[in-house]
Amino acid sequence: MAVTKKHHEFHTIDLDAPGWKLPEGYAPDSGALEIIISGSLDTQNKKGSRTRILRFPPGFATYKPIVHDYWEEVFMLEGDMTVGADESGQGGAAFQGYTYAVRPPGAWHGPFRSVNGCYLLETHYYDPA
Repeated sequence: MAVTKKHHEFHTIDLDAPGWKLPEGYAPDSGALEIIISGSLDTQNKKGSRTRILRFPPGFATYKPIVHDYWEEVFMLEGDMTVGADESGQGGAAFQGYTYAVRPPGAWHGPFRSVNGCYLLETHYYDPA
């Protein structure tokens, strides 16, 4: 099964425009927001592909590692993020913009925190069947 996305030529993405929403799995008070810029991911039927921008506000933190059953590629566009802190928010490795990660299905990652906030460009997808 091929991954299908609509054709979109270069176009401006207004990061201040409406349309941001709470990403699945994030607490409503976390401040995390996403905007889907291409495709869709069907986690129930384990198919599809989506590209999104994920925004973490200044002071954002998670306290537990996470795992999912799809591929994830992440490029930090700007800001800062510490990856792998403990449950009290201490430790981990600090990164700034222009940082990339690729994670196969089943790879545990996090927790995360951001002092000044960040924007992440993420692509999620299932292996074609």
